[in-house]
Amino acid sequence: MNAQNSGLLNEFTAEQIEKLEAIIVKHRGKPGGLIPILEEAQVALEYLPVSVQKKIAKDLNLPFSRVYGVVTFYSFFTMTPRGRHTVRVCLGTACYVRGGKAIAEALSKEFGIKEGETTSDRKFTYETVRCLGACGLGPVVIVDENVHGRIKPNMIKDVLSQYN
Repeated sequence: MNAQNSGLLNEFTAEQIEKLEAIIVKHRGKPGGLIPILEEAQVALEYLPVSVQKKIAKDLNLPFSRVYGVVTFYSFFTMTPRGRHTVRVCLGTACYVRGGKAIAEALSKEFGIKEGETTSDRKFTYETVRCLGACGLGPVVIVDENVHGRIKPNMIKDVLSQYN
């Protein structure tokens, strides 16, 4: 195991590193291969920390700045661990005036995370959005693809307890 991979072992299992290496080999030398490598690596590893980006850059003989630039440019790539579930609180006008901000504050307080962060157990990632198109149900919280309407701040813990 080389020094670069031994650093990855602090974050990932040997099996995950082997998957990453197989992904790189599969696309190495192919025109436009960087984005498919990053996509598949993110599926296999769940996120793309700098250590993974450096390995990909080295193995593809690319400058690290190129890999980092692609990862930071496209919003579907993430450099931080994400939760198994994504919780989105709507802060669009209709939801906001009906208590969306209070829901966001309750969620933040209950789970000890701010917008954009993930719980330490990697169960939830918390995001806010400006409109979910469900104004009649406001305030709205979406967990993964499930819409929860007419939420009150005291309901947030019960709503999220449904998700393992």
